[in-house]
Amino acid sequence: MTPIPLQDRPRPNSLTDLFISFTLLALQGFGGVLAIVQRELVEKKRWMTQEEFVEEWAVAQIMPGPNVVNLALMIGGRYFGLRGAITALAGMLVVPLIVVLVLALVHARYANHPGVAGALRGMSAVSAGLIAATGFKLAGTLKTHPLSMPLAAFFCVLGCILITLLSWPLGYVLLVLGSVACVLTYRKLSA
Repeated sequence: MTPIPLQDRPRPNSLTDLFISFTLLALQGFGGVLAIVQRELVEKKRWMTQEEFVEEWAVAQIMPGPNVVNLALMIGGRYFGLRGAITALAGMLVVPLIVVLVLALVHARYANHPGVAGALRGMSAVSAGLIAATGFKLAGTLKTHPLSMPLAAFFCVLGCILITLLSWPLGYVLLVLGSVACVLTYRKLSA
C-alpha cells in the first residue's frame, strides 16, 4: 500500500487547532500518556501513521525532557514550523500549569483538613496502581525480548529490592542494572 503524502493527509487546521488538541491531550495524561497520545494522533485525528508515531516516539524518548513534550514540539514543527512547535508546547504546558497552580493554592489552604489528608492518602494508592498497571501492560513486550522471561523477571525483582529495601537511588539502579541488561542483550543478539 502506498503511503498517503503528507500534504494529502488530515492535519491540524490552524495553530488554534494544534493548541487545543495538545491542551486536551495534556489534560488527559494522568499516569502516562503513551496510549492516549497514540489513540488521539494516529487513530482519531490521523495526523500520523502508526509507523510515523513509533519512529517519532522513539526519537522523543531519547531526547532530554518529557517524551510527550518532545513529541508535541516535533509534530507542531512538522505542520507549522517554529510557530507550530511553540504552539504545541504551549498547548502541552499552559492549561495544565494553571490547573497545578490552582491545586497548589487549594492544597496550601486546606492541607491540614482531615478530609483532604485522607483523600491524598487515597490518591497515593491510585498512583501506585497506575504505575503497577503500566508495568504489567509493558511486561507483555518481554515475551519477544532477546533476554528470557525469567532473566527479565530477575532484573525486575532485583531493581525493586535495590530501590525499596536497600534504598539505592533510582539513577544508580538504572545505570547498573540497565548497563548489565544492555550488555547481555547485545551479546544475545550478536550470537
